[in-house]
Amino acid sequence: MKYKRILLKLSGEALQGNDAYGINADVLNAYVKQVKEVVNKGAQVGIVIGGGNIFRGIAGTGKGFDRVIGDQMGMMATVINSMALLSAFQNTGQKARVFTAFSIESIGERFNKFKAIKALENGEVAIFSGGTGNPFFTTDSASALRAVEIEADVLLKGTRVDGIYTADPEKDPEAVKFDTLSFDETIQKSLKVMDLTAFALCKENSLPILVFDMNTEGNLLKILKGENIGTLVK
Repeated sequence: MKYKRILLKLSGEALQGNDAYGINADVLNAYVKQVKEVVNKGAQVGIVIGGGNIFRGIAGTGKGFDRVIGDQMGMMATVINSMALLSAFQNTGQKARVFTAFSIESIGERFNKFKAIKALENGEVAIFSGGTGNPFFTTDSASALRAVEIEADVLLKGTRVDGIYTADPEKDPEAVKFDTLSFDETIQKSLKVMDLTAFALCKENSLPILVFDMNTEGNLLKILKGENIGTLVK
């Protein structure tokens, strides 16, 4: 396989599917099926999932919430999604474990690099919840941080779009897709891949980012096999 150890970043909104709120079981199970497929092929998979399908911290400030409290609520939303992933993996017989960015012992164990890597080497899916554990940081930043910590070969950002374009392809029919980009090109072209903190962390640690369509079944396995899927930033 082209990549042995990956960090898969999924958005909370993606779990909604076509629902207005919450977790769509069909989408959840489809994601789990793809991940289990690559684990069975020998890949080691860590996952960071957002919480926007339940609560977005920054959106809470517009409703009167203190920013820190709002972000903490968002972190808890990621824990809920992580538990949903854990349950879905268990239902398929795939071993998985939740690591949390803050102490919440009855749900998961506090993140530890060496325990996480050991779990990955033992064939478990490592689900990293709670963001970075700090306010003012997104789950993009958490995914970059965890990817670097577990020494991942690549950070895969699963979206509903099949890569990075010159403009939003859902709004501009003339938008052109990039196959590969350098970190510097991405900055120069002002292309929004991840937030700047996450992007800088990947650039500084030479961690490639691959943006792809997670909703197309089989894409994850194709990427690990080395097929030209999505857009690679390196």
